[in-house]
Amino acid sequence: MPDFYGVFPYLVSPVDTSGQIRTDVLGRLCDDLIKAGVHGLTPLGSTGEFAYLSREQRTAVVQTTIEAAQRRVPVIAGVASTSTADAVAQAQSYQKLGADGILAILEAYFPVNDAQVESYFRAIADAVELPVVIYTNPQFQRSDLTLDVIARLAAHPRIVAIKDASTNTGRLLSVMNRCGDSIDVFSASAHIPAAVMLIGGVGWMAGPACVIPRQSVELYDLCKAKRWDEAMKLQRRLWRLNEAFARYNLAACIKAGLAIQGYDVGDPIAPQAALAADERKVVEAVLRDIG
Repeated sequence: MPDFYGVFPYLVSPVDTSGQIRTDVLGRLCDDLIKAGVHGLTPLGSTGEFAYLSREQRTAVVQTTIEAAQRRVPVIAGVASTSTADAVAQAQSYQKLGADGILAILEAYFPVNDAQVESYFRAIADAVELPVVIYTNPQFQRSDLTLDVIARLAAHPRIVAIKDASTNTGRLLSVMNRCGDSIDVFSASAHIPAAVMLIGGVGWMAGPACVIPRQSVELYDLCKAKRWDEAMKLQRRLWRLNEAFARYNLAACIKAGLAIQGYDVGDPIAPQAALAADERKVVEAVLRDIG
């Protein structure tokens, strides 16, 4: 299994008023992010509004990203469902499209226990020949990945990493201590990326990297070089963007930030709403200060 590391922007899903994916806008964004130095692309993450898209829209987003990447960087496609069979079908279809990896997300309506959570992720990894990154975000999900489940999944030959958006950095250290080299840890925007890199993380998958890719790559490079004083100086400056995003809808913030930068990505998908004028000014001011 190839190693994934570095900055993976969670891509937005540009949708026009008729519900069509704006493939030209997404393709240009992907190309610009790659030229800015990002290490990979992740369509259909949280910022990609996967929960609001149809199967056809999801497929268009993944296919467009793969075609735009042209094998320059790996594409880790998000797979999410309440149904194991549907998640497996998604993963297999993205493998056929040419994805380089799968980001596995569990949605839940009825509660599921640890054994059922584990079986969901294991089924996805069993069904494809690609490396799988497992994802957990207990703020928005009815289920979570316990340390015991993570440790068992880490032994699977195709489960290579976990992206944890719990906000609990101590939990990340526990995962590292428990699993050792059997699974890599990616930060989320809910964590402080430089802190996660300090304790042994391999990078981050996050929406803010869509609007500050160059600065995100610079931060990663400083962390890899162990230039921690410089890294934290930059991290403090970039953290203002995370603080702004935490106040509002994440997809709305990222789409507003991209619109400010000239990408016609459209509004977040209803019933979500675009940022109000005063909220957009907050994002614009932070981006201007960051440069």
